[in-house]
Amino acid sequence: MVEEMLAARGIGVSYETVRQWALKFGQGFANQIRRRLPAAGDKWHLDEVVITIAGRKHWLWRAVDQHGVVLDILVQSRRNAKAAKRLLRKLLKKHGIAPRVVITDKLASYAAAKRVVMPGVEHRQHKGLNNRAENSHQPTRRRERIMKRFKSARQAQRFLSVHDQVANLFRRPANTNAAAHRTSRAQAFRVWAEVTGIAST
Repeated sequence: MVEEMLAARGIGVSYETVRQWALKFGQGFANQIRRRLPAAGDKWHLDEVVITIAGRKHWLWRAVDQHGVVLDILVQSRRNAKAAKRLLRKLLKKHGIAPRVVITDKLASYAAAKRVVMPGVEHRQHKGLNNRAENSHQPTRRRERIMKRFKSARQAQRFLSVHDQVANLFRRPANTNAAAHRTSRAQAFRVWAEVTGIAST
């Protein structure tokens, strides 16, 4: 909503200008935010959700830790063991260590991929245990509606990898009172000001 926020301050920019800014600066901001966040938890929740891009089904694979922090996302055209292996390898490469536990729904592709990529990791398959990952799709769905759907798999991957890191920064931790939420929000705005190089207001 940058366009509306700037308009409120009397600065007129087009939606396309904001989009170009996001393409140019977004990934750099996301990388800096990722470095400032605490290390990932040792319990990973994996899930996939269907998204329609240009009339074709694609699958958005997502991994979150036990605190609800999005670890990574991957947009793929398949929902099979090969796609699940690709997600697990990407996660291991990015985080450098395997989790203690992996929690998934009952999709058989996860078990097949985990046996190959992470054979020593405990695997729990249960629909109810995986609500953490299921809930993490909600902000993506909201953005998808606002953007009138994604235009290509590459655009979705690029946008969501930035969007989820920014969302991690401003995420409200579960079971916090109002005072703790205000403190964490103030900290998030301080980090955002450092990352973007603007004075916090």
